[in-house]
Amino acid sequence: MLSITYRLRGRIATHALEVKLAREFPPDRWCDLTLLLALSGGGDSVALFRAMQALKTCGPGRLLAGHVNHCLRGEESEADERFVRELCQRFGVPCHVVRASVDRQMPEASDGLETAARTIRYQVLEQMAADCGARYVVTAHTAEDQAETILHRILRGTGIHGLAGIPRVRPLGSGCTLIRPLLGFRRCELVSYLADLGQPYRSDSSNADPRFTRNRLRHQLLPLLAAQFNSGVLEALLRLGTLAGEAQEAIDRQVQELVRQCVLQSGSGPVRIQLQLLDGQPRYLVRELLIAVWRDAGWPLQSMGFQQWNALTEMVLTRDAGNRPATGKLILPGNIRAEVRDGELCRLFRF
Repeated sequence: MLSITYRLRGRIATHALEVKLAREFPPDRWCDLTLLLALSGGGDSVALFRAMQALKTCGPGRLLAGHVNHCLRGEESEADERFVRELCQRFGVPCHVVRASVDRQMPEASDGLETAARTIRYQVLEQMAADCGARYVVTAHTAEDQAETILHRILRGTGIHGLAGIPRVRPLGSGCTLIRPLLGFRRCELVSYLADLGQPYRSDSSNADPRFTRNRLRHQLLPLLAAQFNSGVLEALLRLGTLAGEAQEAIDRQVQELVRQCVLQSGSGPVRIQLQLLDGQPRYLVRELLIAVWRDAGWPLQSMGFQQWNALTEMVLTRDAGNRPATGKLILPGNIRAEVRDGELCRLFRF
């Protein structure tokens, strides 16, 4: 144990990782609330579990654990579930387990399988949180996860929003917030912490499968970049994410002001945008406004790529000979119809 200390209500944390976590996610902010920890059984989530359990010393709040078994790895998945149940029982933490299989028609080695599993996992965690009244769902994403995400998005093509990487905090359903307090932690810190505690953890064999893009980034591309181009590539990616996040915050403030000025919405009906108020606005801001409208309406974003956003932005900004918004129509993914008419309004609605 290290000599660094951090005073908590009723206890002093002495391990450096617990001290760091207490600074990143102060217990005084959550010890009176119910928290659901996403616990896979892997090293990152087990370290989060042990550190959060160590910091939860008082208050009426509860720590709960949530485990999603996708049943994709046979006995290995079953062993992960048993490990999680036993760990929670050892520390007296209520454990919620849900078996949520992924479509087995999907090729097992495709990145679509990982995406589908992740989507299902968050849906299950959201439902768990609602069922148990959790204020926060806490996940164990690390600095490496952040750097890998940013690099992956660069390779696929992304804007400033994508370069910001994984958000530290985001809403997860009604009245619940997803928080990732370990984004500033390196994986080696977590492994060292578990070694100090003598705490075992599970290893997911699929994390070494080079057929998955994320694994190739982690085990092949990032080491290659570090060895041959920039030994500090991980830190460089994290800095890029921080700067992009700060830029996106400034953009979001401008977009929200534009939304307030020119976007009208009536219940579940069409979204109406007053186009004259967008005259002179930078194309990038107009595109971001349209994305914000799309997101607020709950329409699917996945199939909207740059080409679709650019076409919609072009229609919104096009002017006729009288410098009025030109009439136009578009059918977009998700059965969304966009129409410009009457020289002043763009209507977006689902049909």
